[in-house]
Amino acid sequence: MSKPPRTPARGNRFKNALPSAETLAAHPWLKPVAHRLGDPQLWRLQHEAVARGVAIGIFWAFATPFAQFLIAAAHSVWWRANIPVAAGVTLITNPFTLGFWLWLAYQLGSLLLNAPPPVAVAEGAGKLAWLASFGAPAILGMGIFAVAGSALGYLSVKLAWRLRIWFKRRHR
Repeated sequence: MSKPPRTPARGNRFKNALPSAETLAAHPWLKPVAHRLGDPQLWRLQHEAVARGVAIGIFWAFATPFAQFLIAAAHSVWWRANIPVAAGVTLITNPFTLGFWLWLAYQLGSLLLNAPPPVAVAEGAGKLAWLASFGAPAILGMGIFAVAGSALGYLSVKLAWRLRIWFKRRHR
């Protein structure tokens, strides 16, 4: 009796789902940095590169609502971070979770700005009135999530990597 075929490990499925260096180098937005995408340091799982990738991915996940993968990949080249990690971490904010993050950012921004509860903006008031009542607190909150989240992500990876090494040494 033959064994059923093994399913790929979770890490392999994740790795296969991410774009390759060749795919990214062929993208028109990444043409300015395409010659640098072949650097193996950008694709290895080394603790500093992974920590930078997490920080870049979290920052761009909250800082922009579109092209997060591409912006994170371009900045990963600049900061010598792990490109697949940076691209994967941007999925924190996806179409299914973006509403929650915007609501949470609005709540945080309203708290910090001491903004009164939003009132319905008059139909002819214009976009500036809408931005003042709804957008400003949400933009402030998303900015805080971007900066604080990237710093926390970077430190968390560094700490987790050190703990992993410590446990390995202790186990020996």
